[in-house]
Amino acid sequence: MMDFNAQRLHVDAPLGEGPAIAVGPEQANYLLNVLRLKAGDGIVLFNGRDGEWLARVMPKGKRGCELTPERLVRAQEGGPDIDYLFAPLKRARLDYMVQKATEMGVARLRPVITRRTVAERVNVERMRANAIEAAEQCGILYVPGVTEPQKLERVIGDWDGSRRLIFCDEAAALASPIEALREVEGLGEAAHVGAPPLAVLIGPEGGFDPAEREMLMRQPFTLAISLGPRIMRADTAAVAALALVNAVLGDWR
Repeated sequence: MMDFNAQRLHVDAPLGEGPAIAVGPEQANYLLNVLRLKAGDGIVLFNGRDGEWLARVMPKGKRGCELTPERLVRAQEGGPDIDYLFAPLKRARLDYMVQKATEMGVARLRPVITRRTVAERVNVERMRANAIEAAEQCGILYVPGVTEPQKLERVIGDWDGSRRLIFCDEAAALASPIEALREVEGLGEAAHVGAPPLAVLIGPEGGFDPAEREMLMRQPFTLAISLGPRIMRADTAAVAALALVNAVLGDWR
């Protein structure tokens, strides 16, 4: 069972009983000066592969420290195989979107450049840092992968048809997104562990260009869903769409 009060830290190193893990200056500063941990204090570690481990802090020198894993406290868990594709937003709202998508359990974050995308520059390292911070805070045991931005046309052209792409469209044929999702053949009754891989696509603030929408609609692997009668900001739409997919097809059932 997860300890909601425990301080958690993501590390890249393998976790297990054995030698201490040396952390970099930034993480050492966080542990010693922000959290104010002392020698022998506990910290929970995860790396997305080896579960969650209780470790002890051992300061090294003036500014460094090592972490010694003691015992496994939670076995490795995965989540639904959901890619989240989105038109990048400006900095603060992109940070928020990445954090919330991570909390919602996506497996990968995939920025796509559409014809109406405003913020075409994407700091992938900043996105990864935000995803790690969100994972540390919300208790999940993995960090979503982050891909380099690609143009929407190329993404669709290279798409693996076994992954159903759900995109948000105010002109969707069914007004109820739940009904639309339940009609997806072969997915409505599947448990999330064995369910086919999914993807959710949110367009830019101004919506998809008509040519882009037509391209999406003619693909055999796409499904358009409505998000209701109100116009949402892209970061709000991300949370709404991912919540719907998790509730109907993912691991909220």
